[in-house]
Amino acid sequence: MMDHAALARKSLDRRFAAMQSVEMTRPPKGWIRAIRDALGINATQFAARLGVKQPRIAALEKAEVSGVASLQTIREAAEALGCKFVYAIVPETSLDDLVREQAATRAEQELRRIHHTMSLENQSLDDRDLADERQRLIDELLAGSMRRLWDEQ
Repeated sequence: MMDHAALARKSLDRRFAAMQSVEMTRPPKGWIRAIRDALGINATQFAARLGVKQPRIAALEKAEVSGVASLQTIREAAEALGCKFVYAIVPETSLDDLVREQAATRAEQELRRIHHTMSLENQSLDDRDLADERQRLIDELLAGSMRRLWDEQ
C-alpha cells in the first residue's frame, strides 16, 4: 500500500514533468525591466501603474536582479505590467528518484559501517552479499519513515 508521502511525490512529479525541459534564464536587467522595455513603459508610467514614486522603480528592478525582492513585490509588479507571476521550485529529477537516491546513500553509509566492523572481525562480505545487503537496506529505508532518510549521520 502506498503511503501519503509516496502519493504526494507521485502527484508532484506529474505536475513537474511539463516543467523539466523549461529553461528560463533571467534577462541581465531582470524580468521586470525586460518586460517594461518590451512594452514601451517608462519608469514614470510604471511607477504610476504600481502606485509608487518613480525612484522606487530603479530600486525594485535592482532588487529583482540581486535576488532580494519579495515574492509579493514581484507579483504586484507583474500584475502592473499585465503579466502573471509564476513561482516554482522544480527538482532536477523526479522526487521519487531523489528519495531513492537518498535511500541508496544512507544504505551505503550503513553498509560501510557494517562491512568495516565485520572486516575487523574477519567476517567480511563478498560482493554478492554486499549487493544483497545494500538492496535490503534500501528497501527497509524506503518502507520506513521518510524523515529517517534525511536525518544527519
